[in-house]
Amino acid sequence: MSKPELRLSNQICFLVYRLEREINARYRPLLKRLGLTYPQYLILLVLWEEDGRTVGQLCAALGLDTGTVSPLLKRMDREGLISRVRKTGDERTVTVTLTADGKALQKRALILPKTIATCLGLNAESYVDLHARLRGVLGTLKKQDSVIVP
Repeated sequence: MSKPELRLSNQICFLVYRLEREINARYRPLLKRLGLTYPQYLILLVLWEEDGRTVGQLCAALGLDTGTVSPLLKRMDREGLISRVRKTGDERTVTVTLTADGKALQKRALILPKTIATCLGLNAESYVDLHARLRGVLGTLKKQDSVIVP
């Protein structure tokens, strides 16, 4: 018989993995109505917060690399949600701005956070508390260079 500390059901990593899958499953139909994928929604969230960011700034905000973000931006540009413009004098720098259609989606997306909180069974206070706790855990992990080996 396995040790309790090595049971799959006792692993935080597995619980977080399952939670992420369940939350994304709740987002999927909501985002489908907006014509978005979850990664596209994340990009829009960053731009709704502050429009006119560079690709590098988007990557930093999302914790993703350019190889992941660039194809998403190309698709969103083709779909008319954003505009990409190379910086004059520095062709390597691309600034991403929202189009009118991209800005209009913000109003339609306003219902998503409350809907997800409801799916999680959280009221406003519990939502804020959970968010703060998760940010704290993430911050603790980010401060560590690697796994702490006993």
